[in-house]
Formats: sequence, C-alpha cells, structure tokens
Amino acid sequence: MEIWQAFILGIVEGLTEFLPISSTFHLIFAGQLLKIENSDFLKVFEVFIQSGAILAVLWLYGKELWTDRALVKKIILSFIPTAIIGFLLHSIIKNFFFETNWLMLTAFILIGVIFIIYEWHIKQNKIKMTKEITDLSWSQSILIGLGQAMSTLPGVSRSGAIMLTMMAMGQSRSQAAKYSFLLALPTICIAAFYDLFKLKTGASISSQEILLLTIGFITAFISALLVLKWFINFLQKNTLNSFGIYRLILGLLLLKFL
Repeated sequence: MEIWQAFILGIVEGLTEFLPISSTFHLIFAGQLLKIENSDFLKVFEVFIQSGAILAVLWLYGKELWTDRALVKKIILSFIPTAIIGFLLHSIIKNFFFETNWLMLTAFILIGVIFIIYEWHIKQNKIKMTKEITDLSWSQSILIGLGQAMSTLPGVSRSGAIMLTMMAMGQSRSQAAKYSFLLALPTICIAAFYDLFKLKTGASISSQEILLLTIGFITAFISALLVLKWFINFLQKNTLNSFGIYRLILGLLLLKFL
C-alpha cells in the first residue's frame, strides 16, 4: 500500500462510517478499484482506521455519555443482540459474504430501494416520526440491536439499519442518526478487537506500515468529524431519498464494471 492509497482509504472510512451507505462496502470496493493487494496488513489497516472514526464520536458526544447513564444502559442493551449474532455468524460472513461481490452489491442496492419506499410511506403519513431518544423503552433498545445485527452483512450499513428500525418506532431521522453514532462505540470497538484477534498474523509492523496506519487514522478522524456535524443538520431538513438514489446508481455502476 502506498501513502496516497492510505490517505484515500482513511477519507473513505471517515466519510462513510456514519452515513447510511455502508463503510465496509466502500472500503472493500475502494481497495479493489485502487488495486491494493488483499493482504493481512490491509485487513489490519481497515480495522485500525475505524478507531479514528470512533474518536470523532467521543470528541463530540463523550461528555453527554459520561453524564447520561440511562442512555448508556440503552446503548449496551442495543449492543447485546448484535454481539451475539455477529459472534455466531462471524466466520460465515467473513469467509463468504465479504468475498462475494454480487451479494454485497445486491444488499447495497436493496437497502437503497427500502430507503425510497420508507420515505414514500412517511410522505403519505403512514409513518410518523415525533419521538426522541429519551422516549426509547428497554425493549425497543433491544429491537434496535436486532436491526443493527442485519448490518453484519456487508452492503447493508450499520447506521442505515439502525435508522430504519428507529424511524419505524417513530424516532426522527436526526435522533435515529445520533443514536447510531453512539451505538457505534461498543459495536465497532468490540468487532475491531475480535477481528484483530482472529487475524493473529504474528508479523511485526514496519515503520512504513506504522506511517500508513497513522495517515489512515488521522484522515478517518478528520473526515468523520466533519460528517458527524453535517449529517445531523442535513437530516433535520432532508430525507433519506438522496442516499437511496446514491445506492442505486453506484450499485448498478459497480455491477456493470466489476
């Protein structure tokens, strides 16, 4: 991997981690388009730079999490179903779905279609979104975790799955997005540690690789910080239709060329 490639992947991670467009999907296909060798270091790199995105969440919401214990309990409850399902299906997902482009592309496009259908129902007043995170019950927190568990399939999008689940419960788009940011903390951290444990490369990291990891981390942090601030404001005035259309266009283009 070259420095410019690490820079691009870091930006891709930061820009896509918290948007409902699947960061895993974008990293996989960005790596293919950049013709980066699928090595153990690339896998470590993709896992490590997620910590840059997570730091951006702590930067913005760390104080709120520290003072709001009820919110923390709900996040933990939401994480449990994802952890169980992710652990049970880890090998199948990593060894089959991550290696099957057409399945990832199908999931990517399908969720885009669901976004558009969802927004149509909202426009028809069939779904009303007036609630806030403080209105979530313990049982709803668990259901959100089950919704997030669908995102273990690459192409689905963790934030997208959470937002769709919460919007169905009557949560506003911006509140659903914020909860997806906060739920990313335990989800991504535990998943990253587990992935690194499963890799067990045993190889030492060179100074060049440390430089690449650092570049990816910093670019992911900065780009994620910008996205987090922008996305909440965007959702207060806009729908998910643009993300649905983006998924359809990009998915169909990748199907054609890859």
